[in-house]
Amino acid sequence: MKTPDTGVVAATCSPKGKTLIKAAVTLLLGLGVQASAWAWNGHGHRLVARLAETEITPNTQAAIQALLALEPGATLGSVSTWADEHRNPTTASWHYVNFPRGDCHYVAERDCPDGKCIVSALTRQLDVLASDAPPEKRLLALKYVVHLAADIHQPLHAGFGDDRGGNSYQVQALGKGTNLHALWVSGLGLLVHDNLDLERRLSARMHGEMANAMSAASMAEESCRIASSESFYPPRNVSSSYIEQYLPVVEQQLRWAARRLAALLNAALGY
Repeated sequence: MKTPDTGVVAATCSPKGKTLIKAAVTLLLGLGVQASAWAWNGHGHRLVARLAETEITPNTQAAIQALLALEPGATLGSVSTWADEHRNPTTASWHYVNFPRGDCHYVAERDCPDGKCIVSALTRQLDVLASDAPPEKRLLALKYVVHLAADIHQPLHAGFGDDRGGNSYQVQALGKGTNLHALWVSGLGLLVHDNLDLERRLSARMHGEMANAMSAASMAEESCRIASSESFYPPRNVSSSYIEQYLPVVEQQLRWAARRLAALLNAALGY
């Protein structure tokens, strides 16, 4: 059961739900400090891209394939991590936006000076993708759109500058030292490897549903509200109850990222 659009979801108490939670908690035992500048890890980005492909229109698919043909063998999933792999000092700030604590209303002048944040970057790249720019530039825009649309759904990529999006919030997760951002990078354990059960489950939830395109600012505000939830920052020793509470939120954000990515691509390319 989820609460109305705050992003916070109550965990299932069914036997199957408890089994999934125990599996994810077990996976957390292997977590070390990860590449905590990332939003979702590579498994998460590829998962979002694959799920989005199930909801794009034939026209959109044809347009995407025409662009990907510039790099033989490329797929939407394979290019979904390109923006992290080619991050540089100029583009690093494109992957997140910082809100002041207590205010998740996006104000461009305050939260995105000089357009250096994920809200502005995603909007710019969508404009290029939908334009008549040279195919090489539109392919680059596609890579950014696929990646940033997933990033913006990781709550700590629309979090707070005072703790660097959770990177400075040190925790112990079942005996392992890490930080809150890194914990969420792994999807609280769901994304430590390609998880076919997770993909099937999310796909089933998405089946037959379509999402309208949503502005980058609105998506960022939604993620900020999750990070602002009273229970989002756990005690320094992360308990299994925290994992149990927020695993459904991880699944929700991955599912919404895929659905909204598909809607954005359909709006930009589905002529």
